[in-house]
Amino acid sequence: MKVQTALRFDKELLELVKAKAKAQKRSLNNYIEYLLYREVGNIPNEETKKAIEDAHNDVNLTVIDDLDQFLDEIVNETD
Repeated sequence: MKVQTALRFDKELLELVKAKAKAQKRSLNNYIEYLLYREVGNIPNEETKKAIEDAHNDVNLTVIDDLDQFLDEIVNETD
């Protein structure tokens, strides 16, 4: 769901952002949304936070001695 909001920008900054949006064939709104997702969109969800915490605490970790073999096993699991 999209929500409309009003923002204030420095005039010169806004002109630069408009030029970048145009160069990428994007609307101003789409370009600003793209920039925001790129900057803050990588916030981990709860499952990812738990996995990071588990990794830091050595919970359920598997030692990989041979990366090629490990990658082959992953590929074979998805076939």
